[in-house]
Amino acid sequence: MAFDPGYASNLVRDPLHYLPPLDKACLRQLQIEDPEYAASVRSFRARVTSLPSTIGIRDLRSEHLRTLVMIDGLISKTTAVKPILQVGMFRCRYCGTTQEIAQTTPRLRTPEQCSNPACRGRRPSFELVQEESIYTDYQVIGVQEKPEDLPPGQLPRIVEVRAREDLVDVARPGDRVLVVGVVQSIQERAGELPLKTFKLYIDAVSIETAGKEPQAIQITAEEEKLFRKMAEDPFIHRKLVESIAPSIYGLEHIKEAIILLLVGGKTKIFPDGLRVRGDPNILLVGDPGTAKSQLLQYVASIAPRGLYTSGRGSTAAGLTAAVLREKSGGMVLEAGAMVLADMGVCCIDEIDKMRPEDRVAIHEAMAQQTVSIAKGGIVATLNARAAVLAAANPSLGRYDPFRNFTENINLPITILSRFDLIFVLRDEPNPEQDRRVSAHITAMHSVGQPERSPPIPPEVLRKYIAYAKRIEPSITAGAMKMLEEFYLQMRSMYERTSTVSITARQLESLIRLTEARARMALKGQADEEDAAAAILLMKRSLSEVGVDMGTGRPDIDVIMTGKPKSVRDKMSLVVDTIKRFQEQHGYAADQELRTALLQAGLDEAEISRILTRLITEGRIYTPRTGAYRVA
Repeated sequence: MAFDPGYASNLVRDPLHYLPPLDKACLRQLQIEDPEYAASVRSFRARVTSLPSTIGIRDLRSEHLRTLVMIDGLISKTTAVKPILQVGMFRCRYCGTTQEIAQTTPRLRTPEQCSNPACRGRRPSFELVQEESIYTDYQVIGVQEKPEDLPPGQLPRIVEVRAREDLVDVARPGDRVLVVGVVQSIQERAGELPLKTFKLYIDAVSIETAGKEPQAIQITAEEEKLFRKMAEDPFIHRKLVESIAPSIYGLEHIKEAIILLLVGGKTKIFPDGLRVRGDPNILLVGDPGTAKSQLLQYVASIAPRGLYTSGRGSTAAGLTAAVLREKSGGMVLEAGAMVLADMGVCCIDEIDKMRPEDRVAIHEAMAQQTVSIAKGGIVATLNARAAVLAAANPSLGRYDPFRNFTENINLPITILSRFDLIFVLRDEPNPEQDRRVSAHITAMHSVGQPERSPPIPPEVLRKYIAYAKRIEPSITAGAMKMLEEFYLQMRSMYERTSTVSITARQLESLIRLTEARARMALKGQADEEDAAAAILLMKRSLSEVGVDMGTGRPDIDVIMTGKPKSVRDKMSLVVDTIKRFQEQHGYAADQELRTALLQAGLDEAEISRILTRLITEGRIYTPRTGAYRVA
């Protein structure tokens, strides 16, 4: 544009006429600079990028036909790369004369008649000589509107982009791309009959991936200097926590956990090929009206690559990957939420409302950070290196502090054990707290912004998080010793209480959180202060969920196995009593069993609950009414 504005505007208006001279000019220049390489290149393409303005996918109209446009979107699917004929070499079946025909239309073009005068009167008949024809690579890409560009109540639209030569496989599903291309049309068909309507597609001239990973966010030298200066502030951790969701009052410990989740720990690959995730996973369980969904939506918007999805409207294929059949009959993979959030954060609201068969799909993504698919002849493993922030409601409507955590929530143990931190948000009336919350909400609604503006503006915070993710901190010997001592101290409780209060999974979580806290302050080494903060968060989480409410003792088995030790002891007592009666009479009579168990210290409600649970688990059965036998 700076060199020749007239040519630039002509290029946009009539690219089919003005692009070929650019290709030739580039090739000529290449012949001057590197004649050897120029001789080996069959064709040369000038890639036009960064047009003055982008156009929305839903704004493409017939007026844009055969003009150059730039669109911005998400890649939703890509087909396999296939060879497409560029120049066909055709041989006459009668005399063997060959002819070259350039393929410029979607259909295969054959010569109209043979160039040999001897064949003039005959009906033309040709065969394609594949060895002498020229092919190029070809791929169809589906580009979908970005979620933030969607008008209210509309479904995202997809436009087909056709990539050739060096543009194939430039981007993969989940990437955000800027595509410059020529808008073309192709006639639609109903069975064998061509219709009067045409379908728009874009013939790509250039494809640029934007924001493929948080590291790809452009950070200038000035911004880097600013971030380094911010990190020198001794109160940087507090400022970052206060900048997370400023419109939500309180919940400091949860906001601290969220900033650690956004920054993440260091992913490690050991010499034997074992990969250990660095991203923490967090679960929020709480009463209605405790701002869980708002927190999730805020995180999805502030994360360098964040996705928000709700449990009820998500299926296994939608979360992981779907295998779809193409028109041509082949199978193609379409990425789901966990794959699209690769190198970012996936927020799943109302995870307890998901169907159990769909929920199983995220087990692997949470632990191994991969998604494995084996459907329709496609066997693939996709990366899903995303941190998971999930929210759930208590199964009884409100959280009952007198019941164990697993009885309060309708989630399987296999998922609960994969969360690094679990927090319970309880809505308890408290005059002082209620006064502060009401003042905050009324100020928000009357003024439209929080009383105090966040210390770090959202756009700066987003870039700061992306920059912090580049730091690779190591843990000092002192900090590691501190984590080890805490772990061993918690394990030693077994001698006094006979309960397991912490497992190796929590130790790995502590290491992740310690590294993430060092990243928050852009430190190369995580010290004792970071370890102490991680231990404090872990203690808070364990005190809320890893406690046996029956005895008040810490017991990690509540979330690891679903049954704390006290319940397991009572269940084995009931089974042993049934066995004893069974050996004497062949079965255990209901009344006799209850009498014996009441004498052993259990109450009526407990006995009924344990018997029901044992029958559900299949450990005992009732051969007839009022009789029990061990299965």
